[in-house]
Amino acid sequence: MNLEGKRVLVVGGGLSGRAAASKLLKMKAEVFLTDMQPKAKLTGIEELGLNDSQLILEKEPDLAQVKPELLVLSPGVPPTISFIVEARRRGIPLWGEVELALRDSHALVIGVTGSNGKTTTTTLIGELAKGTGRDTIVAGNIGVALSGQVDYLNNRGIVVAELSSFQLELIDRLRVNIAVMLNITPDHLDRHGTMENYIAAKARILENQTKEDLAVLNWDDDLVKGFVPATKARIIFFSLSSELPTGICLENDTIVLKTLEQTTKIIHRDNLLLKGNHNLQNAMAAIAVALELGMKVNELGTILRDFAPVKHRQEIVGKFQDILFINDSKGTNPDSSIKALQSYQEPIVLIAGGKNKGLDMTEFMIEVREKVKSLILVGEAAQELEEKAKELDVKRIIRANTFEDSVQKAIEEAQSGDVVLLSPACTSWDMFKSYEERGELFSRLVRNHYSEP
Repeated sequence: MNLEGKRVLVVGGGLSGRAAASKLLKMKAEVFLTDMQPKAKLTGIEELGLNDSQLILEKEPDLAQVKPELLVLSPGVPPTISFIVEARRRGIPLWGEVELALRDSHALVIGVTGSNGKTTTTTLIGELAKGTGRDTIVAGNIGVALSGQVDYLNNRGIVVAELSSFQLELIDRLRVNIAVMLNITPDHLDRHGTMENYIAAKARILENQTKEDLAVLNWDDDLVKGFVPATKARIIFFSLSSELPTGICLENDTIVLKTLEQTTKIIHRDNLLLKGNHNLQNAMAAIAVALELGMKVNELGTILRDFAPVKHRQEIVGKFQDILFINDSKGTNPDSSIKALQSYQEPIVLIAGGKNKGLDMTEFMIEVREKVKSLILVGEAAQELEEKAKELDVKRIIRANTFEDSVQKAIEEAQSGDVVLLSPACTSWDMFKSYEERGELFSRLVRNHYSEP
């Protein structure tokens, strides 16, 4: 991939855009960067050393003036913006930042996608991959841009990439050597428009695989099973509900590897710090990848037993006055929050709300009705959620004016033996820059209330 001297327009000045621009500059491309934000709000943009003619801010770029030979889009940028549509009409290639980062990589690429569980599974695979002794990078949608991270890796290196539908919809020649498809439930319909478009974006992770590659697919998800014709790769299934003839499944609460010749026990579910059936599936997918990397079963055990939930994904904030506080701020869609609710048997005080992504909240509220003793609603979607909750006969609904107010009301509602769970089923974008910022504030407010560090 020789981009020296090529005019490249990077769209988006956030983390991914800056990483892409930095990589392109090292490749001696002529780089332009555009963003609708002013320069003062783009952290780290000055470090790129771009002059004023290369920065097109607070307005759409004029393609006739820039004359780009390639556009590199950040994941958060929808390809439906008018100048991007025009670029595509003119035949100018559109790449995502992931395509730029990995197009010429010599490393083995492991890609993880799905509607829920991506970050936990990606992180666990990363820990297992490091256990092989090979150089390993964990990046992508997990919060670290891939560009610039992987360039030093040789053909023994491993890239573990969390890949969102936003990142996958613009891949071109990107080949994922081990593709993990966890599940498909409605998400990001505000961006993709239809469920069919969302599914098609997810399926692209399999598009450029060869017979030398591996696809790790969830047998329990009919949509995922439907992707079998989309790949030329070998397939291994994992299942929580079926005893597969071959693959990774559960027997007597123990995760096992089944081949036609034998059944090998790997780990009992009680020995995992990850709780809930959804996390069992995440662990199964990670185990399938680790075995493909050549890890032995006894090597897996230690890492699996010690692996704790990732930050903002059912993260334990603390137990105060016999009340367990759980930060699941990464629960940004209803299916994810349903799984969180199903992980606890104790009475739950739930904080939910934020910005809905055009998703149906019916199934979520049915689960709330069954599992939640007090529902605290906050944010842009609070009214919509309250109407749905009342329609489905949720008994105790409390509205909060601010996020801080929601946490205080949850503390007041909770009693000894309860779980206070932040699992919003919505994005954070109405009140916060990210789900991380939301989760950090929740944790800080709880600890401050109980005067704990």
